[in-house]
Amino acid sequence: MKSIIYYFTGTGNSLSVAKKIAATLEECELVQISSMKDTACDIVPEADRVGIICPVYFTGLPAMVASFADRLYLGRVEYVFSVVTNGGGGGISTLTQLDSIIRRKSGRGLSAGYSVMMPGNYILMYEPPTGEKQDNILSSAENEIQRIIDDVRQCRKHPLHRSLLWSLLHAILYSWFISGVHNKDRKFSVSNKCTSCGICTSVCPADNIELIDKKPVWKHQCELCCACIHLCPVEAIQAGKKTAGRIRYRNPEVTVSELRNIPPLSGEGITDEISP
Repeated sequence: MKSIIYYFTGTGNSLSVAKKIAATLEECELVQISSMKDTACDIVPEADRVGIICPVYFTGLPAMVASFADRLYLGRVEYVFSVVTNGGGGGISTLTQLDSIIRRKSGRGLSAGYSVMMPGNYILMYEPPTGEKQDNILSSAENEIQRIIDDVRQCRKHPLHRSLLWSLLHAILYSWFISGVHNKDRKFSVSNKCTSCGICTSVCPADNIELIDKKPVWKHQCELCCACIHLCPVEAIQAGKKTAGRIRYRNPEVTVSELRNIPPLSGEGITDEISP
Protein backbone atom coordinates (compact mmCIF):
# COMPACT_ATOMS: atom_id res chain seq x y z
CA MET A 1 0.00 0.00 0.00
CA LYS A 2 1.67 3.20 -1.15
CA SER A 3 1.53 6.17 1.19
CA ILE A 4 2.41 9.86 0.88
CA ILE A 5 2.68 12.16 3.87
CA TYR A 6 2.64 15.88 3.16
CA TYR A 7 4.01 18.02 5.96
CA PHE A 8 4.56 21.65 6.88
CA THR A 9 6.92 22.50 9.72
CA GLY A 10 8.74 25.45 11.24
CA THR A 11 10.78 24.23 14.18
CA GLY A 12 10.29 20.51 13.69
CA ASN A 13 7.30 19.37 15.75
CA SER A 14 5.19 18.35 12.76
CA LEU A 15 8.18 16.88 10.93
CA SER A 16 8.97 14.76 13.98
CA VAL A 17 5.46 13.30 13.89
CA ALA A 18 5.60 12.77 10.12
CA LYS A 19 8.93 10.94 10.35
CA LYS A 20 7.70 8.60 13.06
CA ILE A 21 4.57 7.65 11.17
CA ALA A 22 6.40 7.27 7.85
CA ALA A 23 9.00 4.97 9.42
CA THR A 24 6.28 2.41 10.20
CA LEU A 25 4.68 2.36 6.75
CA GLU A 26 5.95 0.42 3.77
CA GLU A 27 6.56 2.44 0.62
CA CYS A 28 5.95 5.82 2.22
CA GLU A 29 7.12 9.14 0.78
CA LEU A 30 7.57 12.32 2.84
CA VAL A 31 6.86 15.52 0.90
CA GLN A 32 7.35 19.09 2.11
CA ILE A 33 4.25 21.13 1.41
CA SER A 34 6.54 24.11 0.85
CA SER A 35 8.06 22.31 -2.13
CA MET A 36 4.68 22.58 -3.89
CA LYS A 37 3.78 26.13 -2.92
CA ASP A 38 4.22 27.46 -6.46
CA THR A 39 2.15 24.72 -8.09
CA ALA A 40 -0.91 26.31 -9.65
CA CYS A 41 -2.52 23.16 -11.04
CA ASP A 42 -4.25 20.34 -9.18
CA ILE A 43 -2.13 17.99 -7.11
CA VAL A 44 -3.23 14.37 -7.52
CA PRO A 45 -1.17 11.98 -5.37
CA GLU A 46 -0.63 8.50 -6.72
CA ALA A 47 -1.12 6.77 -3.40
CA ASP A 48 -3.63 4.66 -1.52
CA ARG A 49 -3.04 6.39 1.80
CA VAL A 50 -2.35 10.13 2.21
CA GLY A 51 -1.48 12.06 5.36
CA ILE A 52 -1.35 15.82 5.99
CA ILE A 53 0.64 16.91 9.03
CA CYS A 54 1.06 20.51 10.12
CA PRO A 55 0.93 22.86 13.11
CA VAL A 56 -2.05 24.84 14.37
CA TYR A 57 -1.79 28.61 13.81
CA PHE A 58 -4.38 30.71 15.61
CA THR A 59 -6.96 27.87 15.65
CA GLY A 60 -6.46 27.06 11.96
CA LEU A 61 -4.19 25.94 9.16
CA PRO A 62 -1.01 27.74 8.16
CA ALA A 63 -1.82 29.87 5.12
CA MET A 64 0.39 27.74 2.86
CA VAL A 65 -1.31 24.54 4.02
CA ALA A 66 -4.80 25.94 3.39
CA SER A 67 -3.75 26.93 -0.13
CA PHE A 68 -2.16 23.52 -0.69
CA ALA A 69 -5.25 21.66 0.51
CA ASP A 70 -7.38 23.69 -1.88
CA ARG A 71 -5.33 22.30 -4.79
CA LEU A 72 -5.12 18.71 -3.48
CA TYR A 73 -7.49 16.22 -5.11
CA LEU A 74 -8.05 13.12 -2.95
CA GLY A 75 -11.11 11.61 -4.61
CA ARG A 76 -9.23 8.44 -5.58
CA VAL A 77 -7.40 7.92 -2.27
CA GLU A 78 -8.55 5.09 -0.04
CA TYR A 79 -7.52 6.55 3.34
CA VAL A 80 -6.84 10.19 4.23
CA PHE A 81 -5.59 11.19 7.67
CA SER A 82 -4.29 14.32 9.31
CA VAL A 83 -2.30 15.11 12.42
CA VAL A 84 -2.08 18.69 13.65
CA THR A 85 0.40 19.70 16.33
CA ASN A 86 -0.46 22.46 18.76
CA GLY A 87 1.00 24.26 21.72
CA GLY A 88 -2.27 25.22 23.36
CA GLY A 89 -5.41 23.96 21.65
CA GLY A 90 -7.15 24.65 18.38
CA GLY A 91 -6.71 21.17 16.96
CA ILE A 92 -10.44 20.56 16.63
CA SER A 93 -11.09 23.71 14.61
CA THR A 94 -8.01 23.15 12.45
CA LEU A 95 -9.03 19.61 11.54
CA THR A 96 -12.57 20.82 10.85
CA GLN A 97 -11.19 23.49 8.50
CA LEU A 98 -9.04 20.97 6.65
CA ASP A 99 -11.91 18.48 6.40
CA SER A 100 -14.15 21.17 4.89
CA ILE A 101 -11.54 22.13 2.28
CA ILE A 102 -10.99 18.51 1.27
CA ARG A 103 -14.72 17.83 1.04
CA ARG A 104 -15.22 20.86 -1.17
CA LYS A 105 -12.34 19.85 -3.44
CA SER A 106 -12.61 16.06 -3.51
CA GLY A 107 -16.14 15.15 -2.47
CA ARG A 108 -14.84 13.23 0.53
CA GLY A 109 -13.43 14.24 3.91
CA LEU A 110 -10.79 12.98 6.31
CA SER A 111 -10.91 9.33 7.26
CA ALA A 112 -9.17 10.18 10.53
CA GLY A 113 -7.98 13.32 12.29
CA TYR A 114 -5.78 13.78 15.35
CA SER A 115 -4.40 16.64 17.42
CA VAL A 116 -1.14 16.25 19.34
CA MET A 117 0.07 18.74 21.92
CA MET A 118 3.72 19.73 21.47
CA PRO A 119 5.96 22.41 23.00
CA GLY A 120 4.65 25.74 21.73
CA ASN A 121 7.04 27.89 19.71
CA TYR A 122 5.16 31.17 19.20
CA ILE A 123 8.00 33.20 20.64
CA LEU A 124 6.34 36.50 19.71
CA MET A 125 3.86 35.85 22.52
CA TYR A 126 5.57 33.54 25.02
CA GLU A 127 8.73 31.65 25.87
CA PRO A 128 8.78 28.00 24.78
CA PRO A 129 8.72 25.44 27.61
CA THR A 130 12.07 24.03 28.73
CA GLY A 131 13.47 21.33 30.97
CA GLU A 132 11.07 18.97 32.72
CA LYS A 133 8.00 20.73 31.35
CA GLN A 134 9.19 20.27 27.78
CA ASP A 135 10.15 16.65 28.49
CA ASN A 136 6.69 15.89 29.89
CA ILE A 137 4.95 17.40 26.87
CA LEU A 138 7.13 15.40 24.47
CA SER A 139 6.62 12.19 26.47
CA SER A 140 2.83 12.57 26.37
CA ALA A 141 3.03 13.36 22.66
CA GLU A 142 5.03 10.20 22.05
CA ASN A 143 2.30 8.07 23.64
CA GLU A 144 -0.33 9.73 21.47
CA ILE A 145 1.76 9.34 18.32
CA GLN A 146 2.10 5.61 18.95
CA ARG A 147 -1.70 5.32 19.15
CA ILE A 148 -2.01 7.27 15.92
CA ILE A 149 0.53 5.01 14.22
CA ASP A 150 -1.52 1.97 15.16
CA ASP A 151 -4.65 3.54 13.64
CA VAL A 152 -2.91 4.69 10.46
CA ARG A 153 -1.23 1.34 9.83
CA GLN A 154 -4.64 -0.34 10.04
CA CYS A 155 -6.37 2.46 8.08
CA ARG A 156 -8.68 2.79 11.04
CA LYS A 157 -11.24 5.59 10.96
CA HIS A 158 -11.16 8.25 13.66
CA PRO A 159 -14.14 10.64 13.43
CA LEU A 160 -13.55 14.33 14.00
CA HIS A 161 -14.89 15.99 17.12
CA ARG A 162 -16.88 19.17 16.71
CA SER A 163 -16.87 22.13 19.09
CA LEU A 164 -19.05 25.24 18.95
CA LEU A 165 -16.57 27.10 21.18
CA TRP A 166 -13.58 26.36 18.94
CA SER A 167 -15.65 27.20 15.86
CA LEU A 168 -16.40 30.62 17.32
CA LEU A 169 -12.77 31.19 18.30
CA HIS A 170 -11.69 30.13 14.82
CA ALA A 171 -14.10 32.59 13.21
CA ILE A 172 -12.56 35.43 15.23
CA LEU A 173 -8.87 34.56 15.62
CA TYR A 174 -8.19 32.90 12.29
CA SER A 175 -9.75 35.69 10.26
CA TRP A 176 -7.45 38.16 12.01
CA PHE A 177 -4.43 35.91 11.53
CA ILE A 178 -4.93 35.06 7.86
CA SER A 179 -5.67 38.65 6.83
CA GLY A 180 -2.25 39.92 7.87
CA VAL A 181 0.06 36.95 8.25
CA HIS A 182 2.31 37.69 5.28
CA ASN A 183 3.25 41.09 6.67
CA LYS A 184 4.03 39.93 10.20
CA ASP A 185 7.71 39.89 9.25
CA ARG A 186 7.71 43.70 9.28
CA LYS A 187 8.42 43.37 13.01
CA PHE A 188 11.50 41.21 12.39
CA SER A 189 14.98 42.66 12.68
CA VAL A 190 18.57 41.45 12.75
CA SER A 191 21.36 42.58 15.03
CA ASN A 192 25.07 42.97 14.44
CA LYS A 193 25.56 39.48 15.88
CA CYS A 194 24.53 38.07 12.48
CA THR A 195 27.31 36.00 10.90
CA SER A 196 25.68 35.72 7.44
CA CYS A 197 25.50 31.93 7.81
CA GLY A 198 22.32 31.76 5.69
CA ILE A 199 20.47 29.30 7.92
CA CYS A 200 17.47 31.64 8.12
CA THR A 201 17.14 31.69 4.34
CA SER A 202 17.41 27.91 4.01
CA VAL A 203 14.89 26.97 6.69
CA CYS A 204 12.18 29.44 5.68
CA PRO A 205 9.36 27.36 4.10
CA ALA A 206 7.99 30.42 2.30
CA ASP A 207 11.33 31.37 0.70
CA ASN A 208 10.68 34.72 2.32
CA ILE A 209 14.24 35.66 3.27
CA GLU A 210 17.25 36.63 1.21
CA LEU A 211 20.65 37.88 2.20
CA ILE A 212 21.34 41.42 1.01
CA ASP A 213 24.70 42.87 1.94
CA LYS A 214 25.16 39.69 4.02
CA LYS A 215 22.12 40.38 6.20
CA PRO A 216 18.65 38.78 6.06
CA VAL A 217 15.87 40.81 4.45
CA TRP A 218 12.25 39.69 4.67
CA LYS A 219 10.01 39.85 1.59
CA HIS A 220 6.57 40.00 3.27
CA GLN A 221 5.44 36.51 2.29
CA CYS A 222 5.75 35.29 5.88
CA GLU A 223 3.97 32.19 7.21
CA LEU A 224 4.79 33.14 10.83
CA CYS A 225 6.45 29.76 11.50
CA CYS A 226 9.20 31.57 13.46
CA ALA A 227 11.90 29.20 12.16
CA CYS A 228 14.23 32.07 11.33
CA ILE A 229 14.05 33.38 14.90
CA HIS A 230 14.40 30.01 16.62
CA LEU A 231 17.10 28.49 14.43
CA CYS A 232 19.53 31.40 14.17
CA PRO A 233 22.62 29.96 15.91
CA VAL A 234 23.57 33.32 17.46
CA GLU A 235 20.00 34.55 18.19
CA ALA A 236 20.52 37.60 15.99
CA ILE A 237 16.91 37.74 14.76
CA GLN A 238 14.22 39.35 16.88
CA ALA A 239 10.56 40.30 16.50
CA GLY A 240 10.41 43.45 18.56
CA LYS A 241 11.87 43.75 22.04
CA LYS A 242 9.94 40.90 23.66
CA THR A 243 11.77 38.07 21.89
CA ALA A 244 15.20 39.23 23.07
CA GLY A 245 16.39 36.87 25.79
CA ARG A 246 13.60 34.33 25.27
CA ILE A 247 14.63 30.69 24.93
CA ARG A 248 14.71 29.39 21.36
CA TYR A 249 13.17 26.03 20.44
CA ARG A 250 13.78 23.23 17.98
CA ASN A 251 12.23 19.79 18.30
CA PRO A 252 15.04 17.68 19.79
CA GLU A 253 14.42 14.83 17.34
CA VAL A 254 14.87 16.99 14.24
CA THR A 255 18.09 18.53 12.95
CA VAL A 256 18.52 21.92 11.32
CA SER A 257 19.56 20.13 8.12
CA GLU A 258 16.22 18.31 8.04
CA LEU A 259 14.42 21.62 8.31
CA ARG A 260 16.10 23.14 5.28
CA ASN A 261 13.71 23.97 2.49
CA ILE A 262 14.04 21.88 -0.66
CA PRO A 263 13.56 23.14 -4.24
CA PRO A 264 10.01 23.01 -5.64
CA LEU A 265 8.91 19.69 -7.10
CA SER A 266 8.34 19.54 -10.83
CA GLY A 267 5.78 17.30 -12.42
CA GLU A 268 5.52 14.21 -10.23
CA GLY A 269 2.11 13.76 -8.67
CA ILE A 270 0.77 16.89 -10.38
CA THR A 271 -1.73 17.21 -13.20
CA ASP A 272 -3.36 20.10 -15.00
CA GLU A 273 -6.80 18.61 -14.72
CA ILE A 274 -8.75 15.88 -12.98
CA SER A 275 -10.09 13.20 -15.27
CA PRO A 276 -13.18 11.26 -14.26
